[in-house]
Amino acid sequence: MSDTPPADRPPADPVPAYLTHYPEVLASGSLRDALQEVADRAGLPLAVELTAAPGWRVTAAQVTVGDRAAQVLMSIGDRSFSVHCWAAGVSMATGRTEELSDVAGALHSWTRGHRLRELVARWPFLRTWELAEAYERGDAVPARWRSLRASAEQRGDAALLDLLGAAFAEPRLRVLSPGRSLCWLTFSRGAAPPICQDLPRTMPVKGGGYRIRFDDGRLQDVDDAARAVRVVLAALPDDAVPRP
Repeated sequence: MSDTPPADRPPADPVPAYLTHYPEVLASGSLRDALQEVADRAGLPLAVELTAAPGWRVTAAQVTVGDRAAQVLMSIGDRSFSVHCWAAGVSMATGRTEELSDVAGALHSWTRGHRLRELVARWPFLRTWELAEAYERGDAVPARWRSLRASAEQRGDAALLDLLGAAFAEPRLRVLSPGRSLCWLTFSRGAAPPICQDLPRTMPVKGGGYRIRFDDGRLQDVDDAARAVRVVLAALPDDAVPRP
């Protein structure tokens, strides 16, 4: 999980910007302290932590239990607590609410192991998505292939669709997790972080053809998607297999 909350950075002196909308937070001294007080009053066994990013010590907080974590961030300009739920470094649910008691309840549900559908039904300010549910079911790799194809189809990216089709047809690549890094089609041994950096990657080249980048930084250009996939396969190390 990143230790920088996913939002615009706060001002150097955050107190004036938040004073109107978050009186209870400023009275407590920080979001961490206010959230802990709300959880304690409700009898929720939450251990609220300060975020690791020093600039957010007043306006952000986090909770971590095992491989589950959640970040909470105060919005600037209106009263809104932004909640981001993670599992093993994967974003699983997010949402906004004005009520700090809802934040505490949702964090308690999430860190106590509630399934995604149960979580968003209990706390409807949160939302989730197909890929997150696929991670929860343990079939994120097929979902990532579907998601990449759907995105390429929506953009009308014929070159990427050809590349995805050729790669998916190969059993050794089909079991790996596909992704996009800049314009590169990447492959990883697992769908959850850490994403592998040692496997070859490939991309369509403007004007036609495809480029392959190898682990040592070498580049090779080829004419078509099928050839690009053959080059990637030939360069795969023997241990390029799904993580258990």
